[in-house]
Amino acid sequence: MPAAARWFRVIALVEGVSWTLLLIAMFLKRVLQVETPHEGGVPIAGPVHGAAFVVYLLSALWAARALRWRPGTVLLALVASVPPLCTVVFERWAHRTGRLGTTTRSRRAQPAAAAPRG
Repeated sequence: MPAAARWFRVIALVEGVSWTLLLIAMFLKRVLQVETPHEGGVPIAGPVHGAAFVVYLLSALWAARALRWRPGTVLLALVASVPPLCTVVFERWAHRTGRLGTTTRSRRAQPAAAAPRG
């Protein structure tokens, strides 16, 4: 798997996890109105997610260039950064469809006779 693809997969997961942590922190602060010195963790989770968001966008552009994604795929990767956890959904889809340099579908599509014998 190309380096851009490996990096993109990791960052997509980090961005999704940071989004989730920020949503939990905002829920604690706004809905449950948890009284803590750290406002439910928002001052910590916010900048972490902000950094992960920017790094995700940059890694998506790097992966797009390195892996020669079509414009529609690039747009989908960038739009996936907005809704919570869609970066993870996009990453799984891109991996499954071979857009990250490997494809599980092509391995399944090989006839049994063409499979290497061990």
